[in-house]
Amino acid sequence: MLNSDSCNTGLFTRLFPTKSLTVLSLLACMSFSPSHPTTNVGTGKSEMYSYENRTSNLEVVQLREWITGYAQNFTGIAYHYAGRSPRTGFDCSGFTSYIMQEFDVKVSCASSTQSKQGAQISLDEVLPGDLVFFGSPKSGHIQHVAMVVECGSDGIICVHSTSSRGVVVENISTSKYWKPKILFARDVITGQKMQNSATIGATPEVSKDDASATAK
Repeated sequence: MLNSDSCNTGLFTRLFPTKSLTVLSLLACMSFSPSHPTTNVGTGKSEMYSYENRTSNLEVVQLREWITGYAQNFTGIAYHYAGRSPRTGFDCSGFTSYIMQEFDVKVSCASSTQSKQGAQISLDEVLPGDLVFFGSPKSGHIQHVAMVVECGSDGIICVHSTSSRGVVVENISTSKYWKPKILFARDVITGQKMQNSATIGATPEVSKDDASATAK
């Protein structure tokens, strides 16, 4: 299901404590163009959601860095069913929607709806900020969503809110639990931001209240 060689290894560098990814390393990874085509993008969307187009706009590339770097600041926040805030805790889709909305990327707070937003893309072409959905391969029922942080020779690393550990960063490609449940990935960023890159702003600051929540 996953091509472990989908991105050059060692090109992503986390900068602690903010856990951001450098734009240079992000661009270096994006310079590698997988041979697999994007999927399920629909008429009129195939060009917008091509791998080349999704990696050509430097402002959107930087936005993806900001989104994933910001998301990792909430590592350790407890899981809370239907939670949509660091003050209360997050469920999986509450976490992804909260992060996206901080950057004016509008997505539903329900994973089943998120799984239909944006455009489906190949798992071999995931970029930071793309969403990966999990569930039953037989029924296709959506059970979980995670946000891609990076992709490398070791697989796809995501940040997500899990029911047992709260918000964590882990390699879903090597996880015995998550790997069998991977269904597909979607890009919810390109369609909203490529057409109006002027709205892209700086990384939002974590408020004092949110910062204290992350420390608990």
